[in-house]
Amino acid sequence: MKKSFFILVFMTVFLLSCKKEETIPTSGTETIDNSLFGTTVYYAIGFNFAAASKVSSNQTPKPDLILELGATIDEFILQTGAGLNGFYLKGEYADAASALQAFSNLTAFSVSRWEEWANPVKPNQVWIYRSAEEHYAKIRIISTSSQDLDPRDYGECTFEWVYQPDGSLTFPAE
Repeated sequence: MKKSFFILVFMTVFLLSCKKEETIPTSGTETIDNSLFGTTVYYAIGFNFAAASKVSSNQTPKPDLILELGATIDEFILQTGAGLNGFYLKGEYADAASALQAFSNLTAFSVSRWEEWANPVKPNQVWIYRSAEEHYAKIRIISTSSQDLDPRDYGECTFEWVYQPDGSLTFPAE
């Protein structure tokens, strides 16, 4: 009985001490906004695909996507901290169902010309993003919204994303 008890205690301690490797997601849905933070040095919170999380623009790694408003309150722009032309508009669709279908069917791509910004960003668009490391993400714009505020207008964008961390030009079939 004592021997069984010690084996059980040993196995419990052993199993509890084993660390599980946390898997970073390669897809999801996220909302970012154009809020600025700080007092003397301003920074934004954007989204980083490799980390699958929101990150500050003043940290490393920098965000892949940062939301800005354009000249008008309803002009949304996605910028990148990668320092290269990294956006390609794959398509604009009449409704959410069509955009979702196109997003789901997008498993391979070829891009001849990358843009510096995703502009203008509108619901029911599908974009392809290229990072400085030549990794790719597909993005489906779900919604955008804005408010006329003083001193800075507020905007937010919700998107679905799938990240291809191996650098290939294919995405897994959904």
